[in-house]
Formats: sequence, C-alpha cells, structure tokens
Amino acid sequence: MSEGTMQRRAQRDQRDQRAKRLHRVLVCAAAVPVMLVAAGCSSDSGSDDGKDKAADKAAASKSASPSPTVQAAAYKKLPEPCAVLSKKTLGDLVPKGADSGKEGSSSDTATRGSCSWSSLDNNGVKGSQFRWLNVALLRFESDVTRGEGDKLAREYYTKQLQDAQTADGAKSVKTVPLTGTGDEAANVRYDLKKKEGTFKQNTVVARVENVVVTLDYNGAGLAGDKTPDADDLAKAAQKAAEEAVAAVAKANGAGTGGSASSGTPSASKGASGSSADSSDDSSAGASKRPTKSVSKS
Repeated sequence: MSEGTMQRRAQRDQRDQRAKRLHRVLVCAAAVPVMLVAAGCSSDSGSDDGKDKAADKAAASKSASPSPTVQAAAYKKLPEPCAVLSKKTLGDLVPKGADSGKEGSSSDTATRGSCSWSSLDNNGVKGSQFRWLNVALLRFESDVTRGEGDKLAREYYTKQLQDAQTADGAKSVKTVPLTGTGDEAANVRYDLKKKEGTFKQNTVVARVENVVVTLDYNGAGLAGDKTPDADDLAKAAQKAAEEAVAAVAKANGAGTGGSASSGTPSASKGASGSSADSSDDSSAGASKRPTKSVSKS
C-alpha cells in the first residue's frame, strides 16, 4: 500500500470518528429538554399535592373546632309583676291602693315587667298621707357575645344603684346594704322636697341570679299632715323587696330563699338566645323617682 493511500485512509477514519461524536452530542442534546420537562411536571405535581393536603388539613381542623358556648341563665321566666306582693304587704304599704295595681307595658313579659300602686289617705283638714310603690323586674339571658346572664344582671344592678344615688334633687342620700334579699341588695334612701311636701324615698335594688328587682317606695304627709317616719318606710320597702325576690325564685321552681341552688335545675352549658338590653330602663315602668345626678348633702 502506497503512502498516499495510507494517508487518505487515516483521514477518512478521523472523519468517521468526528461524525460519530457529533451524532452522540446531538442525541444527548435532544434528550435533555425531555428530561427537564419530565422533571418540571413531577415538581409541579408534588407542589399541588402539598397545597391540597394543607388545605384539607386546615378544613378538617376548622370543622373539628367546638362552637363557642356560654353558661345558660338560671331563671327562664318572670312572675306576674302585679302579683309579686301579698295582699297584706300591699295593705301595709299602700293601704288605699292595694287593689289598684297598674301593670306597665312590656313587649316581652318573659324578660321585663313592672307594676305600680298609689295610695292617698285623706284626713280632711288634718291633711293626708300619700304613698307610692313601684316594682320593676328585668331578666337577662346568657349570650355568647355579651356573656352569662348573671354577669349582665350584676352590671345592671350596679347601674341601678348608681342612678338611685345620683337622683335629681335628692338630699341626705344614704345607701344601706341588705341581707337576705337575693344574691345582693341595697336600699338607697334620701329626702326629696317638693311643693306638696317632703317625700321620703326608698329605692331597693336586688339581684337574684340573672334577674334584677328594683323597688321604689316613697311617702309624704300632704296638706299639713306629718312627714312619715323614714325608718318605717325603709323597713316596709325591704320587706316588699324580699317578697318580690322570693316570687321570682318561686316562678322558676326554686325555694323562697331567692337562690337558684335550692330547687332550680342546674344550668347546662350551651349557647342561648338574646338577652335583655341592660341599657333599656323601660322595664321600670312609669317610675316616679328622679334619675339625674346632683350633689349630695
């Protein structure tokens, strides 16, 4: 074989080798996008699965969360407001008006109610004795937003006491805590001078569980008759308030002690309906006691 022939064969072998290498490079280059696409699809699929699993887990956790609850109110109803006091008590407090109880208007008698009596004992030229009595009842339901019924009643109880203590024109204001009258009670006593005479005012506020009782009782000697004894009026007002509280407990199946623990079924956990509005004083009926604040003497 000549030298020229051998040189041409070597050149041909080199070309063949270069062609094979180029072919392998092209095949690998074509395979790379396919692998990238496959890897990308696999990555996206895993990402979606993770999101779906997280969403399912969050939904399951939310559905498993318990609904908010609040302790149910102990008392579910109110007694007839004009029947909370006995005939004897009415005869002592309003002797000339024991049978003339006037029930106040109410859009929901299970939540609020009131009754008032007035008495004028005319003694002719010796003057006359005037007495006025009002009993107001306000019941609070437990509410998941506002809280338990007895808590709402305590707030209203405090507000009623403050209103009585700052009554317009009140003189010699004195607040006396009371025992044996519901869960908490106090009598706000003061003098109120009017052109007809000096009125001795008593406002007894008592709370029993989720119900607040506000009893107003005042008296005056008119047309020259003597002013009634303040202590006697205060004792009579407290006695009447005790009866009113006992009537609330009795209406709900409890004993006369005024506590839900003696006869009322235990309150169960659960959400309940709407509550009485503690800012609405319409349940007090046409109360004759003033409510604007003044300085005390």
